[in-house]
Amino acid sequence: MKFSLIICTYMRPEPLLKLLQSVRLQSAYPDEILIVDGSLNNKTETVLRENQFENLKYFLVDDAGRGLTKQRNFGIKKVNSNSEVVCFLDDDTVLEPDYFEEIIKTFQDNKDIIGVGGVAINENKWKPQKANVHYKTKKYYLFEDYFYPEGLRNIVRNYLGLSSNLGPGKMPNYSHGRTCGFPMTGEIYEVDLLIGMSMSFRKTVFEEIKFSKFFEGYGLYEDADFSLRALQFGKNVINTKAKLSHFHDPSGRPNQYKYGKMVVRNGWYVWRVKNPKPNFKDRFKWNVITILLTIIRFTNTFSGNNKKEAFTEAMGRTIGWWSLLFDKPKIEK
Repeated sequence: MKFSLIICTYMRPEPLLKLLQSVRLQSAYPDEILIVDGSLNNKTETVLRENQFENLKYFLVDDAGRGLTKQRNFGIKKVNSNSEVVCFLDDDTVLEPDYFEEIIKTFQDNKDIIGVGGVAINENKWKPQKANVHYKTKKYYLFEDYFYPEGLRNIVRNYLGLSSNLGPGKMPNYSHGRTCGFPMTGEIYEVDLLIGMSMSFRKTVFEEIKFSKFFEGYGLYEDADFSLRALQFGKNVINTKAKLSHFHDPSGRPNQYKYGKMVVRNGWYVWRVKNPKPNFKDRFKWNVITILLTIIRFTNTFSGNNKKEAFTEAMGRTIGWWSLLFDKPKIEK
């Protein structure tokens, strides 16, 4: 299958170079690599000029085209008409050598699959269960023969009966699903949500839908929104053999106040894409969990390492929640 790789980048020339160097070592190499650069300087262009990569096309967008959503939609328009799969990677990822081989094989093996994601091995906290060990399900999430140590927010939700009633990658009707991913079993798992750091879709999807304009700007959760809307055309899956590392480079991110506000408002938007007409129970749970997570973030002001960032994010979450009372986002049709 012919496939294209789109990498949207902003002010990250060094991480982007590391990613492209890992692409160069792939057992299955992209038929085209589209770099859509929103940087405010020419450092990324200079790095790419000094380091040549096969099939690479570079595009620098101006202020009107800057932002993850706009850059992704720009890249889609530039994809070769012969491509069958379009892959997206964050510019701060590094691939294992058979990443694309596993992604493409997943599409080839099942025509019902419309979207495929990989697994970040450096963030994977799953461990094999040990015989004769009792794992408290309030503190650990058990899946197949593995366990995952729950963070504080999930432990509190477990005790309050507010945890997701579905598996990883699935979004319940009150949103707030499990974000623990999957253990390295080598299996393929059906999900609702793919993560923007590593997601690929059949090109036919982009003939029907694009990334939503609502997320123009930083674009938090734009990947979740697109994944949910793609489900009308087929299945989304995670292939645990498609491995990469994700390093979360801090450059190019919004301040914590704006981030906190987006967590709530964009989270509300994605929830309503999944569940346009939630019942009272779903509304109650979404709001209670949102408030609970905000309170937990406030507690990090006293106990965490980054007290200022925790406080400003919590304030953003608070303002974001109150704003929903009189200014709810409009869902795109």
